[in-house]
Amino acid sequence: MIDNIEYNTEREHLIIPEYGRHLQKMVNHAKTIENRDDRNKEANAIIAVMGNLQPHLRDVPDFQHKLWDQLFIIANFELDVDSPYGNPDKEILERKPDSLAYPQNFPKYRFYGNNIKTMIDVANTWEEGELKEALIYTIANHMKKCFLNWNKDTVDDNVIFNHLYELSDGKINLKNTDEDLSDATSLLRNKKKYSTSSNTKKTYKKNTNTNSNRNNRKRY
Repeated sequence: MIDNIEYNTEREHLIIPEYGRHLQKMVNHAKTIENRDDRNKEANAIIAVMGNLQPHLRDVPDFQHKLWDQLFIIANFELDVDSPYGNPDKEILERKPDSLAYPQNFPKYRFYGNNIKTMIDVANTWEEGELKEALIYTIANHMKKCFLNWNKDTVDDNVIFNHLYELSDGKINLKNTDEDLSDATSLLRNKKKYSTSSNTKKTYKKNTNTNSNRNNRKRY
């Protein structure tokens, strides 16, 4: 009796394990049926069983088409039946998707990020004027902020101007400007400046409620 025990490691590999081994055996049996009409009836019966085993597919658009494709996949495309959607092509289903073309950017100054180069290129396309000048100084301040996030020490504005000149291919030159960039303290200002006052108010309210409860407590 022990010699007749079957282990899963010795059994046939399940192509779609979600449907179980019994449905796999039903498909294998359908492949052995010689009469085409009987084989088609068996295939439709298997599709009905698959629909009951996967009820969530009923909410999927054209779920019957999906079930028929899965039937051919379970049969290893060796089941010759009349599908209402046509027999799927094995090569198309097993074809690997094309590789995605990821942008290969290797900036010299990575702490500025990849978008800073795009911003500089856009600024170079603008006409000379106050708007372009404002955009250039906004970019320079952003570069300074990125630099300070990478290196917490102070940075001289001339370093930012030199990097901006290099990244713009010499089209943006602020080396001789008299205007300074924003102060490092303002660029790295903590946004939670109101957190302390709010916590103080919550603590005050909590203490007030506690004191009121103590005052209203009945004493004997």
